[in-house]
Amino acid sequence: MNTKTSLMTKTALKKQLDSYLPLLTSKQQELLLEMVKNILHVDSSDQRISIKQYNKEILESEKQIKKGNFTTQENVEKESEKW
Repeated sequence: MNTKTSLMTKTALKKQLDSYLPLLTSKQQELLLEMVKNILHVDSSDQRISIKQYNKEILESEKQIKKGNFTTQENVEKESEKW
């Protein structure tokens, strides 16, 4: 892939991310930020999270989903059509 194509892909990706973030609740944005930090292994203590912490975060995410605190892809697409 050439640089121009790569740049367009990065730009398109950033545009998509920027369009989805406002659709998330503050809590969802916090959870997403934590997931990104975990993917990048960014932690204020510079340590990876423990399995216990990982499982705790998974359980919290599942609780949020059961409470209906999420947005479906379909709803995001419908909402984005209004922009």
